[in-house]
Amino acid sequence: MGIGVGLLLLAAGAILAFAVEVDSTGGFNINTIGIILMVVGAIGVIASMMFWNSWGGPRGRRRVYEEDL
Repeated sequence: MGIGVGLLLLAAGAILAFAVEVDSTGGFNINTIGIILMVVGAIGVIASMMFWNSWGGPRGRRRVYEEDL
């Protein structure tokens, strides 16, 4: 999961948790699902930031030249 997906989950979770009004008493609670999405999105963003440097990409590589004797 990248930073973009984590931010998307955070935004969708915030909308479900804070902007949706639920009056039904049975089934799934949309507000709880929104909070779960926000937690998963936050964990995804934090994990992406922790592993940012280990994702390859353009970085300097050390070249070793060997000479025949």
